[in-house]
Amino acid sequence: MNREGILVLEDGYTVEGRVFGFPKAASGEVVFNTGMVGYPETLTDPSYQGQILVLTYPLIGNYGVPAVAQSNGLNHEFESDRIQVSGLIISTLAVQYHHWKASRSLDQWLFEAGVVGIYGVDTRALTKYLRSHGSLLGKIVVDGVDVGFSDPNKEDLVRQVTVAEPILYGTGAPRIVLVDCGCKRSILTNLVNRGVTVLRVSYDYDFEGEDFDGVVISNGPGDPKMCDTTITHIRKLMQKQVPLLGICLGSQILALAAGGNTYKLKFGHRGQNQPCVEIGTDRCYVTSQNHGYAVDVESLPGAWEAWFVNANDGTNEGIRHRELPFRGVQFHPEAAPGPVDTNFIFDDFLRMVHAS
Repeated sequence: MNREGILVLEDGYTVEGRVFGFPKAASGEVVFNTGMVGYPETLTDPSYQGQILVLTYPLIGNYGVPAVAQSNGLNHEFESDRIQVSGLIISTLAVQYHHWKASRSLDQWLFEAGVVGIYGVDTRALTKYLRSHGSLLGKIVVDGVDVGFSDPNKEDLVRQVTVAEPILYGTGAPRIVLVDCGCKRSILTNLVNRGVTVLRVSYDYDFEGEDFDGVVISNGPGDPKMCDTTITHIRKLMQKQVPLLGICLGSQILALAAGGNTYKLKFGHRGQNQPCVEIGTDRCYVTSQNHGYAVDVESLPGAWEAWFVNANDGTNEGIRHRELPFRGVQFHPEAAPGPVDTNFIFDDFLRMVHAS
């Protein structure tokens, strides 16, 4: 870990540190996450595909990385089968780790995955810069080995993280189709643990001929407008009044299918501390989030309304149809890492399915 690493932003801003993980140059969109814990779940979240992640919490790696543990085909400790970020920027790397589940260090995990990291960076100063200038393209230069800038938002990122073939989970009822746009493991776990059968399909899968009672559209990376095929399929399901729940990217796809619009946020919402107010009850929930785009609620047709709003910046955090069983939330009700304040969203959705 004596190699020099430099993060170079597209506007020329640079920060220097030392390399850990796999020593290679990398590029992507530079974003920050304000969570204090949960780096194993965060780094394996498919919504980070193509991004260089800055963690604002000053000490990372102190509880190591857990071993892979599976049951029912689902991983207990991670949100996907691999690290999804292009690179990781942190302040202090814990050399020693202590946790009863830990099987290796963060440094070892990144090395095995072929992912580069830089430590020794003033990540809070870097975060303040990104908050002022917005998310920027960046690249990690290792010992002078350079690479070009690349914009992941121009790529079909969802295709890179979706499931290849349909997978069936559970044996109960009702039967839910999960459209995998980069689905987190915890969404599947929350559905399966509620006793339902889940058919997990790719984001462009034509599931109209399937036998199902409701559809969940998952989270995922990038610009929702890239998901043309998914939007078309969801629009057809709306015509049939099939109960729908969109999560994160899925909520944006739901809005686009309804005829609304989405836009890119200045620096996005990423962390476990985003306050969201439910319209109608004024209840405020602390939520886990990871997204760079949002729904323009004013663009939605008349039968749609805002469901949640972000208490910090007033952006939309959820939409619902006044009469039909269609709902979407911008935050993560599965919340891995937590908090689980909004886990009730899954119960509300299944009640909506049973009532249809």
